[in-house]
Amino acid sequence: MNESSLLNQLVDALKCLPSVGARTAQRMAFYLLEHDRQGGLALSAALQSAIENIGHCQQCRTLTEDDICRICANPARDAEKLCVVETPSDVLAIEQATSYQGYYFVLMGKLSPIDGIGPDELGLDLLEKQLDKGTIKELILATNPTVEGEVTAHYISELATKRSIETYRIAHGVPIGGELDYVDSGTLSHAFEGRRKY
Repeated sequence: MNESSLLNQLVDALKCLPSVGARTAQRMAFYLLEHDRQGGLALSAALQSAIENIGHCQQCRTLTEDDICRICANPARDAEKLCVVETPSDVLAIEQATSYQGYYFVLMGKLSPIDGIGPDELGLDLLEKQLDKGTIKELILATNPTVEGEVTAHYISELATKRSIETYRIAHGVPIGGELDYVDSGTLSHAFEGRRKY
């Protein structure tokens, strides 16, 4: 693209978004400039405000504008339950899809020695401090069913076992509406291992 440097800067900036390559970023840039400049200004203002004002909750590490997020600040939630997730978006997914009323701990990733991500990078020392308080009776491991997610879940379950805390892994298996002949073998294996009485 041999257009103005400002246009190049906009396209390059949009490429930082996940799954946005050069062509998609270019389409977005042209759309905003040709059809929705007001929307572009609103997007710019909202993005700047979010970047400057959203941080991490001091207790669970999810994204929030306050020192303590609304979930951790809610005394009506069940203090005996703690759900461990990989990202803040996982918290939102669980909140929207389930009736879970406990608290959360957000790892901000998963164990991956190849990428240099160990227990210290995930804040597992902070998790251990929460487990040591003695109020948590049930730990729910809701990491993704990837190799790294499974290793992370196993590592955390050992921390909980040392403290005699009951540990549960969320079930993984066949999605509703899915057909068995289209499900991969790993998912099908997890579904059988996680079967329950009907």
